[in-house]
Amino acid sequence: MTTQADKARQFRQLHGPGDPLVLCNVWDAGSAAAVERAGAKAIATSSWAVAAAQGYEDGENMPFDAMLAVLERIVKGTQLPVTADFEGGYAADIPRIAEHARKLLGLGVIGFNFEDQVMKGPGLLPMAEQVARLRALRRTCDDLGIPAFINARTDVFLKASSAAESSALLAETLARGAAYRDAGADGLFVPGLTDPAPIRSLCEAMPLPVNIMITDRHASLAPFAQLGVARISFGPAPYIGLMAELERSA
Repeated sequence: MTTQADKARQFRQLHGPGDPLVLCNVWDAGSAAAVERAGAKAIATSSWAVAAAQGYEDGENMPFDAMLAVLERIVKGTQLPVTADFEGGYAADIPRIAEHARKLLGLGVIGFNFEDQVMKGPGLLPMAEQVARLRALRRTCDDLGIPAFINARTDVFLKASSAAESSALLAETLARGAAYRDAGADGLFVPGLTDPAPIRSLCEAMPLPVNIMITDRHASLAPFAQLGVARISFGPAPYIGLMAELERSA
């Protein structure tokens, strides 16, 4: 039988620069089963989609216990590795973030997206504060003997003003990525980064596997693979697209 630790190691090996892991993000057990039938190698949730499917707005407005119940059904319904969109840990203090992580790991989850934006507020958390949170999350996984994949999300590009220089944003992303790597992160997720040149520069300079998000469900993935990305996810795009189709059908 494949153990949780085995699944975590399997998931880690799927991140290949130039041969990216492609994740069609899900929101419940039914969508996870459909994605698995399509030949997926792993299952990833989207916090936006999970919340919307239950009538909540994204940004930790969904109670953690409600999110936990959704993840429990997803994990029980698949043999694939499951990584959870953990947002900012659904708590402001580190002990509660660690407690929430332990509960998710207890379900069988083998990975986390963990972000540095200020929940219900503007801007990003100070780098040192996010480093402390990442270290606590890494320690929680290690204490349980689960080599969970921590995908450190930075919203540098997503939160940037329209006047921000790409070079400055890239420098900030690289600085945060290096600090997050040293804190125990296994990957760097940069939503909002879509231009080929900075994607290539980031992939070349960052020793961590780079994850980008694509919102066009029909886009060709080959150009992004050629830039060196190791993981491509679609965030809430599958949910939004399918709900639009349902509305038209109804």
